[in-house]
Amino acid sequence: MEEKIPNNLEVGERIRSIREQLKMNRERFSEMIDVSDVFLGQIERGERSLSLKTLCRIVAFTGVSTDFILFGNINNNTTIHKINQILSQSSKEHIEYFYEIINCSQIFFKTYKDDME
Repeated sequence: MEEKIPNNLEVGERIRSIREQLKMNRERFSEMIDVSDVFLGQIERGERSLSLKTLCRIVAFTGVSTDFILFGNINNNTTIHKINQILSQSSKEHIEYFYEIINCSQIFFKTYKDDME
């Protein structure tokens, strides 16, 4: 079995691409994942390795899978990624409002699932 080892340059390029897709500058993105913009720049250029803690923060913020960030493997999380793009550009109040909409929708579908089939 071949062992895959993440390549810092490729990982950094994927993170930069994710950030750019979110239409965020390095400063704003680094604030959202709680690292300095200098450190984020070093990661994006492949000069520094990404810590597990930073990786988890990027995944939590963007919704992009660790498998994609580390190895470039694409899976079917495009809807989650689109939702995270919207959330990343929203205020805390709007995010709470979106959460309530999703939560109510989930309750509705669980309650009326049999009626909808």
